Amino acid sequence: MDKSKTNGKIFVLERDITGDRRINIDDLEWQYLEGDGDFRSKEIRKLRDEADIIVTNPPFSLFREFMAWLMESGKQFVIVGNMNAITYRDIFPLLKDNKIWLGNGFQNGNAYFRIETPRNDYSEGVYDESTQLVKFRNCCWFTNIDHGRRHQPLRLMTMAENFKHSKHKEIREKKKYERYDNFDAIDVPYTDAIPIDYDKVMGVPISFMEKYCPEQFEIVWRGGDIDWCEKECDFYTPPTKERADYYKKQDKTWRIQNPYVLDENGNAIVVYQRILIRKKQS
Repeated sequence: MDKSKTNGKIFVLERDITGDRRINIDDLEWQYLEGDGDFRSKEIRKLRDEADIIVTNPPFSLFREFMAWLMESGKQFVIVGNMNAITYRDIFPLLKDNKIWLGNGFQNGNAYFRIETPRNDYSEGVYDESTQLVKFRNCCWFTNIDHGRRHQPLRLMTMAENFKHSKHKEIREKKKYERYDNFDAIDVPYTDAIPIDYDKVMGVPISFMEKYCPEQFEIVWRGGDIDWCEKECDFYTPPTKERADYYKKQDKTWRIQNPYVLDENGNAIVVYQRILIRKKQS
């Protein structure tokens, strides 16, 4: 809602301009804002409070602050955000508690935005000069408006069926799911490889949230939150100081609170950001 996104305009649907007895996109009017469109301004706050539903593409760099601004309003909303925002300390609890969720996402996580001024500093395949569209990866919709797809359970195989039929080679060849060294949980690197017959805690990719059905699974927490690990998690076991020092020497980016597995030589391998889930108990 800043000026660079809206050109200082607000778009209004209030009356039937075309005379077809319907108020729709053909009756769209626009008016200039008095300020620069910053969502933190009194002008935009007033518009927020008058709105029924808020639909926008907020600045990703201010996403945390913008989400707090939205939640304060109590309004329904649909906004564009980066997939990695799922793991933010102040965003994830909202997802866990089903106060917000992901909408019906962009195809393959790709979103296209039109820019007004042609540029030549994008990587090949990112910017289409003929359409002036820029492709952004890992975008998704965040919303608190319910939709049917959210309640469609994932169709999954059992653990034994995954070992036999999974399309992922590492699942078929290993014939097992890796166990974390610091969490009493298994690592499931692909959403479609979640074993439907496993009742304990599993670590899954953050992209799982696009397919998350709250009637099928419960979200336990996310990896990487040391405060929660130490205070509230009864299936977290940190390594000894000696082992931690050893892992740190192997990999400077290693962190004690992130889920990790051990290879055949006892070396720590940190997996990508994970969400910890468990099958819903009926």
